[in-house]
Amino acid sequence: FKQKAIMDIETFLQNESNHPADYRCGFVAIVGRPNVGKSTLMNHLIGQKISITSKKAQTTRNRVTGIYTDDTAQFVFVDTPGFQTKHRNALNDRLNQNVTEALSGVDAVVFVVEAMRFTDADRIVMKQLPTNTPVILVINKIDKNKAGNTGLQEFIDQISAEFKFAGHETVSAKHGLGIANLLARLRPYLPQSVPMYPEEMVTDRSSRFLATEIVREKLFRYLGEELPYAMNVEIEQFEEEENGLYRIYIAVLVDKDSQKAILIGKGGEKLKKISTEARLDMEKLFDTKVFLKVWVKVKSGWADDVRFLRELGL
Repeated sequence: FKQKAIMDIETFLQNESNHPADYRCGFVAIVGRPNVGKSTLMNHLIGQKISITSKKAQTTRNRVTGIYTDDTAQFVFVDTPGFQTKHRNALNDRLNQNVTEALSGVDAVVFVVEAMRFTDADRIVMKQLPTNTPVILVINKIDKNKAGNTGLQEFIDQISAEFKFAGHETVSAKHGLGIANLLARLRPYLPQSVPMYPEEMVTDRSSRFLATEIVREKLFRYLGEELPYAMNVEIEQFEEEENGLYRIYIAVLVDKDSQKAILIGKGGEKLKKISTEARLDMEKLFDTKVFLKVWVKVKSGWADDVRFLRELGL
């Protein structure tokens, strides 16, 4: 991972002049209600998994930047939390603020909706869309569409009647369908510029951040509906040893002792499985051996503690 993410700065500067005059580079925000497939879409757009995915809504809690570079452009995608309309607390207020901030200063916006399903929650997100920035409507999960092409076009027309979109694309983020067309649609809206990041770089997020995201994903996947909503992950210690080994200690924060028991499982088996799967994913991403220790910590009321949320970077 380090070899992919880090490039000698002198070589990077020398390569800037090798790009064509019409090369483009810019920022694209990906927004939508929870669980429409925003993170899966970004992972396919950049060709590598850096944003966590789950069937459980509200998996993404931080803005995650993914970078895709080819011979004609560099796309810097910002994956945002799903705009939350329920469970009002300090955590969700901060998540919604992250969405609003992501929409300012970008060159284009991707508004993701689910094929043949447009809800009041989608309309709430639509009201947040900027009117002075190009917005591309992306219909995701077309592999599940049973209404046929005619029904899908009527669905697109109905949504387009409520907002002036710069265009639309249909995709299946899960199967990687329509990704090339979406990139081609977005490219003209990026300003002409040399790339801002080395071409090998796929995210500007740190190894520490990615480690916590991997653990969070395993928690979502293996606990399902048992997972406490007020749960978060924080790094207690992250060290890189001389032999390249990553030694990582991660705490899972919950609100109550009863939630701690759920995460640990009978005889500690559930937490052990989560830790093992997370370690294997880290070794694949970081391309090195990883020692990972995960435990559960009870901190009552953390989801409403604004100062603590700020310390977590939320």
